[in-house]
Amino acid sequence: MIFKVFVQQSKDEIPLRERTKALFIEAESERDIRKKLKNTPYLIEYIQPLTDAHLEYEKQDENFEIMEL
Repeated sequence: MIFKVFVQQSKDEIPLRERTKALFIEAESERDIRKKLKNTPYLIEYIQPLTDAHLEYEKQDENFEIMEL
């Protein structure tokens, strides 16, 4: 399943909406994503599972890329 993960670039800074980034990650569950991102500098804000229709919409963006972890 593909998840859209909203993150901040740094755990040490105050989260600001303007700095929120979206990562697309393939994983089996939200717990799996948290394990994969545990040793990264990212601060996870929200994890959203994508439906097929939502995934097709996101693929239309030229910057769409599924992150390999």
